[in-house]
Amino acid sequence: MSFVVLTAEWFHETNTFNRNLTEYHSFMDRFGFFGADAIRERGDANTELAGFLDVARRHGWETIHVLSASAEPAGYVTRDAFDRLGGAIVKAAMENKDKLSGILLGLHGAMVTEFNEDGEGELLRRLREVVGPTMPIAITLDLHANVTPLMCELANIICSYKTYPHVDMRERGNQAGEILHRAMKGEIRPRTLRAHRPMLDEANGGRTDIGPMVSRVAEAVAYEKETGVYAVSINAGFGNADIADVGPTVLVTYDGDEAQHRAFAESIMDDIWQKRFDVLNNYMPVEEAAAIAKAYTRTKGPIIIADYADNPGGGGYGDSTNLLAALLAAGIEDAAFGPMVDPEVAQQLRAHRVGDKVSLQLGGKTDPRFGGGPLHVTAELKLVSDGAYTGDGPMVGGLRLSFGPSAVIQVDGIEILVTTEPAQMLDLQQFRAFGIDPAAKTVVGLKSMQHFRAAFEPIAGQVIVCDSGALCTTYLDRLPYRNVSRPIYPLDRQMAR
Repeated sequence: MSFVVLTAEWFHETNTFNRNLTEYHSFMDRFGFFGADAIRERGDANTELAGFLDVARRHGWETIHVLSASAEPAGYVTRDAFDRLGGAIVKAAMENKDKLSGILLGLHGAMVTEFNEDGEGELLRRLREVVGPTMPIAITLDLHANVTPLMCELANIICSYKTYPHVDMRERGNQAGEILHRAMKGEIRPRTLRAHRPMLDEANGGRTDIGPMVSRVAEAVAYEKETGVYAVSINAGFGNADIADVGPTVLVTYDGDEAQHRAFAESIMDDIWQKRFDVLNNYMPVEEAAAIAKAYTRTKGPIIIADYADNPGGGGYGDSTNLLAALLAAGIEDAAFGPMVDPEVAQQLRAHRVGDKVSLQLGGKTDPRFGGGPLHVTAELKLVSDGAYTGDGPMVGGLRLSFGPSAVIQVDGIEILVTTEPAQMLDLQQFRAFGIDPAAKTVVGLKSMQHFRAAFEPIAGQVIVCDSGALCTTYLDRLPYRNVSRPIYPLDRQMAR
């Protein structure tokens, strides 16, 4: 029997403290493709869509792919953007509901809109209104999803990434598709349970390269081999969302009796709660990071300094100047830094020629309270670009992406990539496409939280992390929460569960 499956990818991680709304053009500017264009761009890379299509080919499905769209993490998704993109998915379901066998979606799990805290739950609610309660729906989620009870109620199958840095998108797409296939055949009737604790996020943001998540993921994979268990997802949560259902969750997609599977999920969740104080990283001040870089002697590779707090991949503005200022003050030489998100400067530099000396007010313009105000610098213009690059690393290899109008400037001993669009550093091509070879430098300062490790650790002689005081600060108690359910850790550090 041939099945007809509706597919789509729609991603947003909403930092509710970010003052910039996420509009329709925000999705189109990062990537927004419809139908065959989406398949052409993303259908044979490390994407959920590629995993969906792998399953479709194996089992002879007919797929109706609606769209693939993602905006860089920022503030609330506007009603217009939600209704246009979510509406396209719902409309396709309505137009094809009489022949659909199932629905398979790649989502993030931390979308917050102007009108609803639970963007994914709202999309699923609208889809259920169209297709009814019995059609199987499978979704994939980012490891940093804030999974709500409504999402678990309305999606039969949930498969979250098991890696951070995220390198298993295609694999999770395959997993979700295979479970959906069995459900459409009537072999299984899966549903998903949820365990949760009052925390903003897992102590180490869910990193899976070291630390307690390594053994938790191993337990999850082993438990997936148990009878009646199809997927186990350990979500670190996204603490920069000021919503009621924030925080880490453990999910089990299963069939049959719930009690045993709930006990397993709760045991993993207990471990996350009990280890809430066990932070692996030392988030040093920028001055300390600069001093370490100044003393660094290159042997095997550069020292990588990651500014966790100004991570555009978590909704940071990308224009914090505190780390760059510290590096300049320390007299750092033979260095690269990026990105510095400053559309005004990127546009200003387009009026100059390579080699020109230019006086600039660089960075710090969005909200100087978070990460520092503009730096007055005299720079030499090294390159002007449209910002396009094609990834070649483990996360975005083969995908065409763009920083928008961009430039490279030299300020003292540091080459600085200035961009229009925010994006965290997670691929070497984000430097190399603009004439900077990070592997050849002594010091590389970049804005990223964890994803940089996939591509940059292999070239590094040393890795350190710092907190510039920007919007994605790891000290969450410094942010003005109003909507989370209290008490909650770490805002209420002395609480008992």
